[in-house]
Amino acid sequence: MVSETRPSTRWLTLATLAMGVSMIIVDVTVINVALPTIIEELGIHLAEAEWINTIYVLVFASLLTTAGRLGDLEGRRKLFRVGVTTFVLASMLAGLSRSGGWLIGARFLQGLGGALTLPAALSMVNATFRGRERGIAFGVWGSVIGGMAALGPLLGGWLTSSYSWRLVFYINVPIGVMVWIGTILWVSESRDEHAVRAFDFKGVILIGTGLASLVFALIEGPRHGWLHPTQPFQIAGLGWPGNVLSPVPVAFAVAVVMLLGFVIHESNEQRRGSRGLIDTSLFRLRSFRYGNLVAATRSFGEFGLVFVLPLFMAGVLGYSAFHIGLTLLPLAIGAFIGGPVAAYVAVQIGPRRAVSIGMFLEAVAVVVASLQLRPGVHGLELAPALFVYGLGVGIAAAQLTNVILADVPKSKSGQASGIQSTSRQIGSALGIALLGTVLAVSLGSLAEDGLASVPQVPEQGRVVIADGFRESAGQMLVGLRERPDAAPLVPVLEKALSDSARRSSLTGALIIFIGFLMSWLLPETRRKESRSQEQALE
Repeated sequence: MVSETRPSTRWLTLATLAMGVSMIIVDVTVINVALPTIIEELGIHLAEAEWINTIYVLVFASLLTTAGRLGDLEGRRKLFRVGVTTFVLASMLAGLSRSGGWLIGARFLQGLGGALTLPAALSMVNATFRGRERGIAFGVWGSVIGGMAALGPLLGGWLTSSYSWRLVFYINVPIGVMVWIGTILWVSESRDEHAVRAFDFKGVILIGTGLASLVFALIEGPRHGWLHPTQPFQIAGLGWPGNVLSPVPVAFAVAVVMLLGFVIHESNEQRRGSRGLIDTSLFRLRSFRYGNLVAATRSFGEFGLVFVLPLFMAGVLGYSAFHIGLTLLPLAIGAFIGGPVAAYVAVQIGPRRAVSIGMFLEAVAVVVASLQLRPGVHGLELAPALFVYGLGVGIAAAQLTNVILADVPKSKSGQASGIQSTSRQIGSALGIALLGTVLAVSLGSLAEDGLASVPQVPEQGRVVIADGFRESAGQMLVGLRERPDAAPLVPVLEKALSDSARRSSLTGALIIFIGFLMSWLLPETRRKESRSQEQALE
């Protein structure tokens, strides 16, 4: 059932849902800028600092599919409101944190709130708009969310530098209140009235554990070793026993067993005529099947530039958190503009072609930006490439969602939204694993090779410095600049970080280009209803 939304309030519905999701997206980006200050003020060690981000991603990615199905059963507006409430309360707890463990617990709850909110919001957008309005709505959606994601570092840098890192979390409270008021006034309830009311708890356990294990392995592999442990693993005071086998291959094994068990379980449920957690018939839809594949590939490749640019700017250019955010502003502007452009392009030539155009712009922009990563480059020189990249993100992101959900029945919008969000999260985790590894390996090898040309550094010293350089992701440059005795090392390490950042981002560009080629597998999804609706709106 979908309660009909009056045409006059549809756009207010969209604004409310986009604001709620933007709150979650921004929080993901601002935390990276605030993290150094949090580490210093709370006095937490590196392992805890890593888990401030990791725990959020684990919970968020592992619950998206379950949350989408729950929205179909219990009501998407209800789930959206529960998610926003959970996220806001968790943000208050995060802002009040007095220790690393406290903050990690709050981030766990934020991940839960985000997982409940995102698929519910996306499925309500899918259920509310059709025809020409649909392309426009997803264009606006992509513009707002893409732009807010890019603005996150600027906002986080300003709040952290000028006030306190705690405001990074507290700012979610007034936004959450406005979203709550908006849901009461303008958002209609919708659910799958024909769904079997029984909830597939076995499926939830299997897919939740499987996805959490997979994402954990992908994120922690570069840090803790893909087979043998490279550093001690510890969480909540508990360490990993033994020094022969890393926890990463164990997590991969658990993921394979659980996800394979989930596929078998869901297939059996379908054969018995029961309604499992996922309606596997969705994957018979070409737009849904290939759309999720393209979404995962795109998220995989996008990690490259987005991850390395702040590291390059801080380490090589010496930029502050606020200056980094300001330099990334053209990306946000491009994303904001990309949404309306995407809506126009989708109406004129179809969403599938809009996705291809956006991804092509992304790939080209990443290549251009990567070639400019060198010591001495000015942030303004990066602005054109960042603007084009943001434009591509704005065009591709929303219209890809449009394509993925185009042929999905309204009653299945929740689980379909959860699946496509999960695909993106898995792609991002793959990006962290591969592109993070490319960066780390390059940092160590290039630093050691470069230090061979510095006569003041003995061979053993080269190894120690290169290891520290790799472990700090190049950020030890910030401290070395303040030491006169380290002056000969700085230009060598600046070049090593620049070249490593270039390798990682160019690898990302290649993956985005592969995604661009894959986008031609997508069907054209402009519906027959679009023509009649377009005429009615003109």
